[in-house]
Amino acid sequence: MRFIDECDIRVEAGDGGRGVIAFRREKYVPMGGPAGGDGGRGGDVIFVADEGLGTLYDLTHLTVLRAERGEHGQGKDCYGKAGRDLEVRVPVGTVIIDAETGEKIDEIVHSKARVVVAKGGRGGRGNKHFATPTERAPRRAEPGEPGEKRALRLELKVMADVGLLGFPNVGKSTLISSVSRAHPKIADYPFTTLEPHLGVVTLGDARRGLGKNFVIADIPGLIAGASRGLGLGTRFLRHLERTRLLLHLVCVSDEPGRTPLADYHTLRHELAEFDPELARRPEIVAMTQADRPEVQEAYAIAKDEFKAIGVELRLVSSVTHAGIDDLMAEIFERIQTGG
Repeated sequence: MRFIDECDIRVEAGDGGRGVIAFRREKYVPMGGPAGGDGGRGGDVIFVADEGLGTLYDLTHLTVLRAERGEHGQGKDCYGKAGRDLEVRVPVGTVIIDAETGEKIDEIVHSKARVVVAKGGRGGRGNKHFATPTERAPRRAEPGEPGEKRALRLELKVMADVGLLGFPNVGKSTLISSVSRAHPKIADYPFTTLEPHLGVVTLGDARRGLGKNFVIADIPGLIAGASRGLGLGTRFLRHLERTRLLLHLVCVSDEPGRTPLADYHTLRHELAEFDPELARRPEIVAMTQADRPEVQEAYAIAKDEFKAIGVELRLVSSVTHAGIDDLMAEIFERIQTGG
């Protein structure tokens, strides 16, 4: 299934049924009173959070989500049946936006949460409601109210404890595959990862109930200008908004002008431009590919450069697993303590 994190959809709640004009027709009661029943309420369109979904793909082939209309009222005081609500499953992390105004309607952040995105119309009243001492046989009833209709834009933000970020080809996918059961595509060229991947990291003995878990999100590689949308950067950056800790990965690159410290400053700048709160989020910085001798030499220099700006630089290898266990343990502790 394709990962889809944006889609446009139109929702239409059911119209209310109309009230009816009717009179009693009973033997020996030639002038029976009004007996018109009310129309039924229209159905609502409701989004329901489903932890089993991880994408908006199921909604992309739909153009309109329409709830059932209410039935019309009937004679003999019979009310119309209410229209059935339409419940639509969406992933946890879905943001609901009014496509016409750009206003955020709601965010679904809890499992089984329910959000009414279009409310059904009220049913019209039958003529029995309009009887008065001076008008005992009213010949008027109300039409049903129309249901709400609106165009929506849905955006998905992945739910994870840790956001894994860095330049393309820095080793994020290799890291997440080595510490979890996630299997992202890995290759030696930029932008291999074109969608976020979630991995569950387990520390300790899960089989004996002693395991400690956290969720890490592999965010596709960022580049300079990502906060302005370059390289689909804004789509990628928003997936960091619900994480509690950021793990910056840097590496040794042959590209002119790139150093681990320069890459780190670029990433920090893009975070601040996109959302200043992201730049203030707790972070850990690690250099990858410790299994390469040239990286170990570069680390000795980079470590002091990072120390000069008050940042501790770790050294890890996803291939040999060097430093990985300590890094994962530190991440878990930082998550638990909130910093």
